[in-house]
Amino acid sequence: MAIAEAISWTGLLIGMLFKYVLSDNEVGVKIFGPIHGGIFVVYVATVLAVRGPLRWSWPVTLAALAASVPPLFTWFFEIWAVKTGRIDAGRGVAVPSTAEVNSTAA
Repeated sequence: MAIAEAISWTGLLIGMLFKYVLSDNEVGVKIFGPIHGGIFVVYVATVLAVRGPLRWSWPVTLAALAASVPPLFTWFFEIWAVKTGRIDAGRGVAVPSTAEVNSTAA
């Protein structure tokens, strides 16, 4: 969802560029506005749904939610979450962040 949200944001930004800067064409905004809005809502719902199973702290959850506001930040949040073990991208599924999973001790 993070990547879809970032891509839809990009589409909306391109649509706004055409509407407000390059021409007076609203087609891009009319297409990507509702798409981005729907994906945004699903992203927020997804963050709230996975918070518990992934055992995310409130600061991590708030960072994920705040990342949905600036363009492309959800993508950066996902990269960070994978690197820090909050999402396991190796199996393509999210896994709980426990001390055993994130531990470097042998």
